[in-house]
Amino acid sequence: MGAAEQYFSEQPRVASAPSEVVLALPDLHLRLTTDRGVFSGGRIDPGTHYLLLEAPPPPTDRPVTLLDVGCGYGPIALALARRAPLATVWAVDVNERARDLAATNARRHGLTNVRIAGPDDVPEDLVVDGIYANPPIRIGNTALDALLHRWLQHLTPDGRALLVVGRNLGADSLARRLSDAGWTVDRLGSRAGYRILDVHGNRTAP
Repeated sequence: MGAAEQYFSEQPRVASAPSEVVLALPDLHLRLTTDRGVFSGGRIDPGTHYLLLEAPPPPTDRPVTLLDVGCGYGPIALALARRAPLATVWAVDVNERARDLAATNARRHGLTNVRIAGPDDVPEDLVVDGIYANPPIRIGNTALDALLHRWLQHLTPDGRALLVVGRNLGADSLARRLSDAGWTVDRLGSRAGYRILDVHGNRTAP
């Protein structure tokens, strides 16, 4: 298994080599510790950056619960937590190294409204108002579909999942599969080879 593929392993085998990246957006600037063996460890992924630039922001006037699936070292979850201080943001990743980094970065920036967990540590009855994610496309369609359906079930009836997916990595086929499974899927934007998919929580029968 190559270093680039280990980000969806529970325990990456590639040797640790910590470094830093900067998440720079019009409304925030976060310096984040990262490492080998996690998703996009050498830079802020362009899809992640696009999602945080263009996706509708979370509500800031009331408490909400948000979820970042496949959080990595935390750029999406931490940006949500900074933008919506009343929110509780669950940052979920199977990769232990990624979770440790996300926790380190949350502490570094004083973001106490972030809850970092492995997939099996999330309460089964958790209900979320929104999901923001750059999902792990490279795990394969079968595993990806199972992962997304698992977390989409946690949405409130009027919740939405905002997913950024590379066009050449199957964004359009993923949208079709989600639609075929009964979810309402809209394409909110497309730029530089990425799509933002808006998956509605009001699931219809397939």
